[in-house]
Parts: sequence; C-alpha cells; structure tokens
Amino acid sequence: MKVDFTRDEALALLKKYNKELFHIEHALTVEGTMKWYAQELGYGDEADGWGLVGLLHDIDFEMWPDEHCKKAPELLKEIGASDEFIHAVCSHGYGLCSDVEPSHEMEKVLFAADELTGLIGAAARMRPSKSTKDMELKSLKKKFKDKRFAAGCDRDVIANGAEKLGWELDELLEKTILAMRDCEDEIKSSMEL
Repeated sequence: MKVDFTRDEALALLKKYNKELFHIEHALTVEGTMKWYAQELGYGDEADGWGLVGLLHDIDFEMWPDEHCKKAPELLKEIGASDEFIHAVCSHGYGLCSDVEPSHEMEKVLFAADELTGLIGAAARMRPSKSTKDMELKSLKKKFKDKRFAAGCDRDVIANGAEKLGWELDELLEKTILAMRDCEDEIKSSMEL
C-alpha cells in the first residue's frame, strides 16, 4: 500500500483526535502488531503502511464513538490518505459500524487482531509481570472462554477474524501474542515520553 504521509504526520493526527492515553496505547499496539504481521506474512516491504493503518484505525472513536468508521474518511483526508488506506481503516469495523468488508489480507488481519489486542492487553495487565512476554496460549484461551473477562472484547469478531484469514482460532491467538510481545518494550518507552 502506497502511503503519502509520514508516521509523524499520522501520529500528530492521532493525537489531535485522541487524548486518552488508553486510546493512544491501543493505537500504538495495533500499529506494532500490524507491522509484525506484515513481516510474518511476507509483506515486509509494506510493513510501514500496515503499521500506519493500525495506528490510525480508531482515529474517530474517542471523539465520535457513534460515528466510528464513518467520520474516519474525513479525518484521514487531512493528511492526504488514499481511498485504499481509508478502505483499510474502515474495514476493521465491518458488520459492527461499517459496511466496508475486509478484502486484502492486511484488512483481514486488522479486523481479527484489533479486538484481540484488547483482550490480550487486559489479560497481560492481570498477570504478575503485567506483560505478554510470559503469556502462554493456554492462559489466554481461559480468558477468551470467560465471557465476563474483558467483556467489551467481542469474541465473535475475533473468531470471525480467524475464519476470514482461514486460520484456526489458536493460530490467531498465538501469533497475536507473539506480535504484541515483539512491540511491547517500544510501546512502553513511547508511552513514558
């Protein structure tokens, strides 16, 4: 995916419309996760673009939760985002707040991993280490099955995302733990700035 803006411009736009640290950290987590997946799935030359889609996927959520994925195109135009980029961002809300269906593998990864990063993040915060680094698939699966844990994380979206990718749920869970583990230190240091 061709991107005609810099990460600094994307981050400035994110921070213009998102003030809560939780939302900033989520955006950075999804960015890092998407970059990891790009490398893992053979799209290494597009990793920065995948990351920027992840960084800006919730651009409109904090200020316009009722217009999520509907206000995004207007905001993304501020930095000259292409129609392809806007499609990718809006596709993560397919079936919930958007009728833009994920078609490219990158969009399917974003659809599947966005919700899952929230669940994994919540599970990590419950661990003594507060980290994904010692998280195992088995413990995440227990949290996944407990509908009361991180109840706001839609398990059906996660399972549907795995299905869209043609993966077993365990594969999606395990890969996303690895992706979050890979970017965890960088995100922690950038949140401390």
